[in-house]
Amino acid sequence: MMSAAQSHTTLESQLEALQCHFTWDLESSEPIPLHLRDHLEDIGTEEGNSWLGHIYNLRGFVQYKLGFTEDAQSFFNKAAEAFSKIRNADEGPWLVVNYGNLAWLHHHLGDQAESQAYLSKVNALMSKYPSPSQDELHQEIYAEKGWTLMKFSREQKKEAADYFQRAIRMQPDMVEWNTSYVLGLAYTCDKRDTGQVADLLEKMRVAKEQDPENMFLAAHYLTLRADCGEEIKDEARELARKVLRNPVSSYSGIIPLLNVFRDYVSIDEAIELAEEALETHPDKRYLKRCAAHCYKFKLIFFRDSRPDQRLIDRAISLHKEVIGLYPVSSLAKKIDLANIYAKSNYSQDKAEQIYQELLQSDLEPAVKQRIYQSYAKYLYFSRHDSEGSLRYHMKVAKIPQQSIHRETSITTLKKFRDRGRSHMCREIEEFLANLQEP
Repeated sequence: MMSAAQSHTTLESQLEALQCHFTWDLESSEPIPLHLRDHLEDIGTEEGNSWLGHIYNLRGFVQYKLGFTEDAQSFFNKAAEAFSKIRNADEGPWLVVNYGNLAWLHHHLGDQAESQAYLSKVNALMSKYPSPSQDELHQEIYAEKGWTLMKFSREQKKEAADYFQRAIRMQPDMVEWNTSYVLGLAYTCDKRDTGQVADLLEKMRVAKEQDPENMFLAAHYLTLRADCGEEIKDEARELARKVLRNPVSSYSGIIPLLNVFRDYVSIDEAIELAEEALETHPDKRYLKRCAAHCYKFKLIFFRDSRPDQRLIDRAISLHKEVIGLYPVSSLAKKIDLANIYAKSNYSQDKAEQIYQELLQSDLEPAVKQRIYQSYAKYLYFSRHDSEGSLRYHMKVAKIPQQSIHRETSITTLKKFRDRGRSHMCREIEEFLANLQEP
């Protein structure tokens, strides 16, 4: 007869073999779930969203990682209900991941009997609905794994595209899978590779024909065509009318469309569009974030020697609201607010105050790199303090963690060294020579 310890070990090995969020090696350091929780909340849960079950499954996992086990179970239960409505069936292979999550959750809660019950449900589903290909997972599992990985790093987005491709190969009639596959390719495409871009353009054209009501896809397709030199202003304005009629959601297409307006139509029209959306839905925090995004670009990246103070005041007001509405994932907006204050006629000291608070915070190395680099740029462009700026670029580079911020700061230091115009050139030369690789 199996001992309790052996039984526990057997259960754990069975759990480890499951395909679910608990076994997919998702990035799970604290800042990511916090940021991800906000992102998932902004997707919305309107009826008819074909990804609703997947959304609830990931929300449940994120809540578990944050320590909210009751919320986690509630979301996993909602996922099962959503799948039943969407698939118009009480059971099916789409529940394998959901039951796997519940098996793991009950295991962590110490309810091994309930955990084993969900394990049995998984096994029953896999027996009843085997994969069409003996050497591969079921297409429903590939699709959910693909959708989930799309929410993480660039490398995981590449994996996601591969999983969607496998799912589509086994079941080509799922339009939403193909749309997500193409969007995954768009996120990871090397825009310098003309062959990749041409292939992506064709795939997006076909996907748009198959999924004509998907405004998120339409906005990304418009972006790619504009990147390739096509004139798209009239189409962008027409798409804007459609997007504004959609329910408010990060899937509505508003952000990629605003980016199209910003880059290829007019930043002022982008602001007008964001304000129009906000006027229609004044309580939607996501639209406030979108509007703040536009004002940030107008004031920080579209450099105007004398920006309008009313524009600055509106940008400050929006950024303060957004920071309050996204308290746990507002680092970028705090940095933006500091840089906007630096443009103001009467509150530049507040920029320094925000930066000092951020600089003194107890933060992870990668976050420190980001703040140090932002402060270095602020010192250079707003305070005209070249030496202070270079010293903060050195602080970024000194943190032994590979990141885009570290690479950019090292490049900046090399440029100053090579120009030979700074009294710090010798110091920078010695610093770079002694710099340790992460």
